[in-house]
Amino acid sequence: MNIENIEAFVYINHYGSFNKAAEVLYISQPTVTARIQSLERELDCRVFDRLGKQINLTDKGKQFLPYAQQILQVYQTGKHQIQSKGHIPNELRIGSTVSVSNYLMPHLLLHLKRRYPHITIKLTTASTEVLISKLKSKELDLAFIRKVVNPAIQAFPFCEDPISLYVHKGHRLAKGGRASIQDIRQETLVFFECGSLDWMRLHRVFESMEQPPNIEYQVDNLETAKKLVLKQAGICFLPALSVQEEVAAGALIRVDIAETEGISLRTSLISLNGENAEFIETLLELSIGKAGDRLLV
Repeated sequence: MNIENIEAFVYINHYGSFNKAAEVLYISQPTVTARIQSLERELDCRVFDRLGKQINLTDKGKQFLPYAQQILQVYQTGKHQIQSKGHIPNELRIGSTVSVSNYLMPHLLLHLKRRYPHITIKLTTASTEVLISKLKSKELDLAFIRKVVNPAIQAFPFCEDPISLYVHKGHRLAKGGRASIQDIRQETLVFFECGSLDWMRLHRVFESMEQPPNIEYQVDNLETAKKLVLKQAGICFLPALSVQEEVAAGALIRVDIAETEGISLRTSLISLNGENAEFIETLLELSIGKAGDRLLV
């Protein structure tokens, strides 16, 4: 089976357009059409229904899609391994979200530098959307982001950072270490808002309460939120990695709440398919599951 036919199939499905797939693959639209026709002959079935400009997978196409994606990724990874074995670039360009830059990246960069002392590392901090765009345009080699769904990008789970309630050491909830969601109704709440689905789960918990908590400070910066708690302005739900030093020093205390258990920020390591395999392997040596169970030091 021709790998180029599979590639065309995966890209057309992702972009929903023969023309867009042709543009991304740097080939003509008739060539893309010819590759799909060839694939359909090989499979002895249609993979797309074409209704005017609208393109949808057939039932057979839906069945074949996950196998096509897997074939393409394995091929691209193997090709890169053969072509790049032993070749390490002089510069590594890494992108990351703000929280990864603040709390994970110093450790990761030192690890990379110890392993590859000759390389120069360039770090870019931006939103997930910007990082994906820069990766696709090859302005970045690797990136740490929240979530990605794209056939041209390979993603590896890297870190799961649980979100818990934190209070200052003298707070009434600090002694027990566990509370009910109802116990925070009368508390002043500092709320860090990053806009991700993980934080929206907290909003849904609050909406289910008869009396929602009193949110007096709503901020978009983790360090600001943390310092407000340290100054006893209120209590706050924060990711574990952002407060590991303060918890170790006893300045902040985690309070477990059953209703919010399981809420966490998930970070993935991404690159273009088949690229930077050696750097990825090195970084995944440091991959952590739940940050609350094993924090980077």
